Amino acid sequence: MKKVLLIAALTAPLLTGCVIAVSDGEAQTHWAGNSSSWEEHHQFNRESISGLTLDTSYQNVLNKLKTPDFTELLKKDGDVYQVLFYATHSIHSDGKMTKDECTPLVFKNEKLIGVGDSIYNSLSAI
Repeated sequence: MKKVLLIAALTAPLLTGCVIAVSDGEAQTHWAGNSSSWEEHHQFNRESISGLTLDTSYQNVLNKLKTPDFTELLKKDGDVYQVLFYATHSIHSDGKMTKDECTPLVFKNEKLIGVGDSIYNSLSAI
C-alpha cells in the first residue's frame, strides 16, 4: 500500500493535459501549464481580421482563421448572409467564450461585406 501511495505522489506532478467543457453554446478551454494561450489566440484573430479586405472570399477567411467560435446563416431575397464570430477580446474573465467577446465577419454571397458590430447589427434591418 505504501508503494502505491509513493508512486502516486511521485507521478502526480508529471500529469498535464487539456480540459474542454462545452455547454449552452459556450465553450470553456484551458491548457494545463499554458495560461496565455487564449490571449495569443485572441491576438492572432485580431491581427488576421485587421488584414482582411472587403470582398475577401468566405473560403479564404476560413483558410486563414480556421473554425469560428460561432456562426450564423440567413437567406433573404435570394442572397445568402453568413456571419462568422471570432474570439478577439475577453470581457467576463470566466473562461467561457460568448458572442459579445467575438468580432463578427459578415459575408453576402460568400464575399466579405463588413467586420464588426455595426455591420452585424445592420442585418436585423434586412
